[in-house]
Order: sequence, then C-alpha cells, then structure tokens
Amino acid sequence: MRSIVEEALTKARDETIKPSQNNEDLDQILAELKTEIAVIGCGGGGSNTISRMMEEGIHGAKLIAINTDAQHLIRTHADQRILVCLQRTRGLGAGAIPQIGEEAALESEQEIRAVVSGSDMVFITVGLGGGTGTGVAPVVAKSAREEGALTIA
Repeated sequence: MRSIVEEALTKARDETIKPSQNNEDLDQILAELKTEIAVIGCGGGGSNTISRMMEEGIHGAKLIAINTDAQHLIRTHADQRILVCLQRTRGLGAGAIPQIGEEAALESEQEIRAVVSGSDMVFITVGLGGGTGTGVAPVVAKSAREEGALTIA
C-alpha cells in the first residue's frame, strides 16, 4: 500500500506544471507591453481640461499643460507645465493671435519634443479661437508624430 501512495505522489510531482519563466522575465514582458500615454493641453482651454483631469484623479497618462500665459499656467494642475515664448510674450499670453502661439511653440520646440519623446500615444486637447491653443497644437502634433507617437487631436 505504501508503494502505491509513494508512486502517486511521485507522479503528481512530475505532472505539476512548471512555469517556463520566472517573475523577473514576466515583469520585463509586462514593462515592454506598457503603453506610454501623454495628454497635452494647449492654451487656456486645453490647460483647463488638464486641470479637470487631474482633479478627477485620472491616472496612467502624463498630463501636461502648455501655455503662453504664466498667470493661468501657475494655477493649472498638471504633472508638467511648460511656459512657451517667454521672450516675446513675457508670460502675458498670445493676445488671441495664433501666429504668436505658433512662434511660441517653435521657439520651445526642443522642450515640446522632450515631453512627447517616449510616448506611444499623444492626445492633444485645445480650445480653438484663442492664440496659444490654435497656434501651439499643430506644432505639438507634428512633434509627437515625428517622435513616432500615435497622435490624436
């Protein structure tokens, strides 16, 4: 009787499913599968969206605000805030002139590229009609696309 029990236990041990990978391998695979997402708010309207997302507790994406208006930007809740075109606007906004917003983004293009670099997806939120959002959003979209991110505006 004892040999039957021992034989059954031995057989059960041999049939136990053995993992083919250890936890470190699985962690590495999961890390490689993780999608890096950035949500970028351009101008006052876009920055307000980012603040709202932060207040609602949205997690899993970098929330970034870009603006030419320093007073508005300082009140914006975001993971990262970028003041663009400090030289020309002195932090006072684009005055509803999209060309100033575009020039602001082009002046800060390296900083914008650094923010989108490494992102797999970039969502751009903007309220059209002002100067900053209207001018900055296309530059952000172009930079994100050139960095290889799926870009949604």
